[in-house]
Amino acid sequence: MHFLSDALNTYVVNHSENEPELLQQLTRETYQKVLQPRMLSGHYQGRVLSMISKLVRPKNILEIGTYTGYSALCLAEGLQPNGHLHTIDINEELVDFQRSYFDKSAYGPQIQQYLGNALDIIPTLPGAFDLIFIDADKENYAAYFNLIINRMSSGGIILSDNVLWSGKILDTSHKKEDKATPALMAYNKLLKDDPRLETVLLPIRDGLTISRKL
Repeated sequence: MHFLSDALNTYVVNHSENEPELLQQLTRETYQKVLQPRMLSGHYQGRVLSMISKLVRPKNILEIGTYTGYSALCLAEGLQPNGHLHTIDINEELVDFQRSYFDKSAYGPQIQQYLGNALDIIPTLPGAFDLIFIDADKENYAAYFNLIINRMSSGGIILSDNVLWSGKILDTSHKKEDKATPALMAYNKLLKDDPRLETVLLPIRDGLTISRKL
């Protein structure tokens, strides 16, 4: 779903920070070799993630949903020198692809990959998190939230992707087999109503929510 015309979208991108060369390479290779390349955060949203991370200056980042590693590299740009980014994905076929780009970057030693079900892995991870990015299976967004909310530092940020779901969150007549849409509708309400958070939903790409823990 496009919230801006193509011309306005191009203007926005052209007047935002340039996309780093390594991420341009990652994008090209993703489109050449990997299914569903539109899952990439992409130039503009990637620069938004980078800017938020640089403002937060996190020591510990948790990413739920790695895909080919684009968003992880954007988030890593704001890490403290001794910080760590923990990224979880269930797709075994992408692990080596991700690592190849992590190791080409300046942040390779700071990025730890985890393969498997995030609901099982998150409880095993150490410490508290300053910045969390949720971009995985939509049906489990609320479950991920319930696992991580008490693991967050005060003032910590949760970023939730795809929360507008191509506009389908406005469609109350979704098909019975569509589990993602009602799950996202419930999740958006959860973020808005939780007294531990302050939340702003941004119409960036497919919807990006910023929630700050009070």
